[in-house]
Amino acid sequence: MKRLVIISVGLLCVVSSVVVSAGAAESGEALVPKEKTVLFNGKDFAGWKLFVPDPSHDVAQTWSVKDGILCCEGRPAGYMRTETAYADYHLHVEWRWPGQPGNNGVLIHNSGPDKVWPKSLECQLQSGSAGDFWVIGGVETAQHAQGGPRVSGRRTRKLHDSSEKPPGEWNAYDIIAKDDWVVVLVNGVLQNVATQCSERSGRVCLQSEGAAIEYRNVYLEPVQ
Repeated sequence: MKRLVIISVGLLCVVSSVVVSAGAAESGEALVPKEKTVLFNGKDFAGWKLFVPDPSHDVAQTWSVKDGILCCEGRPAGYMRTETAYADYHLHVEWRWPGQPGNNGVLIHNSGPDKVWPKSLECQLQSGSAGDFWVIGGVETAQHAQGGPRVSGRRTRKLHDSSEKPPGEWNAYDIIAKDDWVVVLVNGVLQNVATQCSERSGRVCLQSEGAAIEYRNVYLEPVQ
């Protein structure tokens, strides 16, 4: 995994020849991981807040933990988010579709009040589109602002054809956030790069957005 981080950071320079500063990001009160930080412990929701817009809804009907796996039913729309904001990290998330593939996402650099949809940069998990970026709530990136053939509305499409595995198999998302850069790899394939991101830190969210999805091995590592 450390080798993957080194390769990914190196790819930043290849993509646009901009040198990323090794100095600390201006992350305010955000935590910069110094060692591997497990976000989902495989047992409960310690360290997370579960959000749906209807306060009367039983969140246990949407999220549960079974045999060390985080299960999300996909309805209603909402998310679970870390209670802590983070900056300058390598986020690893594994996911699979237990049934019919659909839509979901990993939100990073989340801030502000809980709502649908919260201020964040979405790393898309929609089946066939994992690796797309969506800007939400005023977040901006250079690639989205410049437009072009990969940009449509709030979406910046991934760089390559889908590198996702068949439904039912586990996929790996590796999201590297450093200063104002964000790089995403899907199953080891570089799928997108965002530069000049308007947000450099924030909470991490796992969405509930329409289809049942399962997560495991959710953790942060330092960017090396």
